[in-house]
Amino acid sequence: MGSTTTISILILLLLLGLVQLAVSGHDYKQALSKSILFFEAQRSGHLPPNQRVSWRSHSGLYDGKSSGVDLVGGYYDAGDNVKFGLPMAFTVTTICWSIIEYGGQLESNGELGHAIDAVKWGTDYFIKAHPEPNVLYGEVGDGKSDHYCWQRPEEMTTDRKAYKIDRNNPGSDLAGETAAAMAAASIVFRRSDPSYSAELLRHARQYGARAPPYDAVDPPLQATNDKYYLDYLGKNGDSMGGTGWSMTEFGWDVKYAGVQTLVAKVLMQGKGGEHTAVFERYQQKAEQFMCSLLGKSTKNIKKTPGGLIFRQSWNNMQFVTSASFLAAVYSDYLSSSKRDLRCSQGNISPSQLLDFSKSQVDYILGDNPRATSYMVGYGDNYPRQVHHRGSSIVSFNVDQKFVTCRGGYATWFSRKGSDPNVLTGAIVGGPDAYDNFADQRDNYEQTEPATYNNAPLLGVLARLISGSTGFDQLLPGVSPTPSPVINKPAPVPKKKPTTPPVSSPSPISISQKMTHSWKNEGKVYYRYSTRLNNRSTKTLKNLKISITKLYGPIWGVTKTGTSFTFPSWMQSLPAGKSMEFVYIHSAASPADVLVSNYSLE
Repeated sequence: MGSTTTISILILLLLLGLVQLAVSGHDYKQALSKSILFFEAQRSGHLPPNQRVSWRSHSGLYDGKSSGVDLVGGYYDAGDNVKFGLPMAFTVTTICWSIIEYGGQLESNGELGHAIDAVKWGTDYFIKAHPEPNVLYGEVGDGKSDHYCWQRPEEMTTDRKAYKIDRNNPGSDLAGETAAAMAAASIVFRRSDPSYSAELLRHARQYGARAPPYDAVDPPLQATNDKYYLDYLGKNGDSMGGTGWSMTEFGWDVKYAGVQTLVAKVLMQGKGGEHTAVFERYQQKAEQFMCSLLGKSTKNIKKTPGGLIFRQSWNNMQFVTSASFLAAVYSDYLSSSKRDLRCSQGNISPSQLLDFSKSQVDYILGDNPRATSYMVGYGDNYPRQVHHRGSSIVSFNVDQKFVTCRGGYATWFSRKGSDPNVLTGAIVGGPDAYDNFADQRDNYEQTEPATYNNAPLLGVLARLISGSTGFDQLLPGVSPTPSPVINKPAPVPKKKPTTPPVSSPSPISISQKMTHSWKNEGKVYYRYSTRLNNRSTKTLKNLKISITKLYGPIWGVTKTGTSFTFPSWMQSLPAGKSMEFVYIHSAASPADVLVSNYSLE
């Protein structure tokens, strides 16, 4: 058989394999679960009892001590043991954005609680890192000495010096992104933990006080509706490049496309006001970015022969996941406003933009010329020699024999075998410009993972699980997830609750209030907040809530049969505490909310 024929057959077999893979589809729900799990492997500090990545243990327990501040906690951002504040803040901001846009999808797939835990692990650390209004610690550890050693985080001997910004050492980019993270997180915790939400917002205001950089504007605007932030966006659009720079990338150190996308959302919500003309220029740049993704602009984003976005050889996947997220949310913004994307080379429908996001995610999960999954632990063919200290060295919980700084390179880094610990869910750097990839531990450009690779992917995966279904992302004030309002059904007969006998006054009280209303296509919708208070001296468990006359979506509780119970992140309600949930419906009067069952222990 000639060489040409052999090559042709191999190509045919490869294509057939790819077609079959594409037809069979991917398990986005499994990928979502794994991608969130990765953040637990990156934790620094005292690990909690519910830690699921069992091969990790406590680490960095003296961080900040030499500077007289507690900096225990936070995340290692990649395969090393340094805590870098700027990418960590971007990671938290992007997880929050994913929750705000697609919290309902995360909850329905059992991952909202884990996603919120991932946020809080970061924000708890940011609170510690901000001991005074004008002081922010932005790094723990030294990159140069850290990279000289190959050790598990549980026993690292490298310098843990803490670096800060203050009046004499400015760093508006770090302060701005951290403000964005805290403000976005305040939205995430607004209903489940109002006091923590208020604390986060207080820190965010201090981070971005007086003259915030772009990073610090959009989340506080959404968190506070303060006109100051709206005016800042309107008045500084030209001077700071938001209305003039057309971007072809979005990442932790280049965030213009994200700002432009969020401003476009504000505009499409009808909140532009006196700045509408300026915001339209932001939107124009946001749409040029979207058009460039699909090759419909005058300045298009480069792609590999297999169709993957390609920006650079070192950790290219960070740009793939972040661009895919922006495309997904903008697709829903367009769908909500019932219009297409206007490009210089032709218009694009919202579904086409979402299909592009899907194509990038499918490539990551295995639909590529090498049939390789670039998510560790997903599929059968994924990277086994990840450039990651913790996963490449035997677990500290299995063998506590000390691994020396240079000895780690000799014993573990140079091994050709698979990692002893699977870094489940990690998105590695990915292939080169020609879809080539070498699964080698010393190939850090391609095999090193990063938290900011995974963070944008949470939202995209949550969105893709729902298929082509559209969401009204432009409903004002809806958090954590905007879902379509359903038509009002026939009245449901009120059922008598089977409340267990209790002494008077009742140990459980329920209060409701309307917090917002708006018109959409001629119909008025109302948002109600419901608070359930445990007024007893015991812990409330086995809660069942009966809700009738509800004509729309509900958040903050879990449906079990015909009743509702605690949200996924709660199992009980301590004495003296309260829980809050919200719902939207098309009736001016609140739904009937009654406790039908509970126990006090």
